[in-house]
Amino acid sequence: MNIIEIQQTDSTNSWVARNSDGLEPPCLIYAAEQTAGRGQRGNYWESEPGMNLTASAFLHPAGVKPREQFVISEAIALAVVDFLSKLGVEATVKWPNDIYAGDKKICGILIEHSIFGREITRTIAGIGVNINQTDFVSNAPNPVSVKQITGKEHFIPEMASMLGDAVEIRMAQTAMPDKLHDEFMHSLWRGDGAMYTFFDRIANERIEARIKSIAPDGILSLETTGGDVRNYAFKEVEFIL
Repeated sequence: MNIIEIQQTDSTNSWVARNSDGLEPPCLIYAAEQTAGRGQRGNYWESEPGMNLTASAFLHPAGVKPREQFVISEAIALAVVDFLSKLGVEATVKWPNDIYAGDKKICGILIEHSIFGREITRTIAGIGVNINQTDFVSNAPNPVSVKQITGKEHFIPEMASMLGDAVEIRMAQTAMPDKLHDEFMHSLWRGDGAMYTFFDRIANERIEARIKSIAPDGILSLETTGGDVRNYAFKEVEFIL
């Protein structure tokens, strides 16, 4: 995968969207400084300049239909898990695609698709991995970095190349969606069958439930202590730490 370094931008996803006509997918663009990094739900992604890996993979996921687009989220999330494993960090995937080390967030992912007709014409997968930063000043509740876990610093350009390789390998596996989905399920944070506390945004109540399944379209199914099964799209349920 071609790796492109830029010095500063608002967000790498926005930069790729603005410059996509001049890019040949697959490629990975990373920025030394990201001044307005975006996370899920419009949140700001905190990153000290030069300390972390703030990147976007520009992809053309041939053969993946819009109704199957969650397989791309699975591939990107597992690519980050693979990448972190090589750095000595055991990570899991918090549905739908945050990456956790223990109960702390080490990576955020923001995936944006362009769809024309029945095809996904392009995908921009924003990936922010906390690498060397050790002091977090935003109100994010639970950030952690590779350095905080392992005590080791890493050279960001080398990290970008490693991540690009991991993304390319996992994206090739979208041709085997069932196998990829099985690996995703085995890598789930709080996917051990135990009961945990969730906040049901639809019913406006806390519930005790376990993760039952995740459908190929990304819908999360929880089974409550009473045996009821509730299904959620993104933003409809919240994990309580």
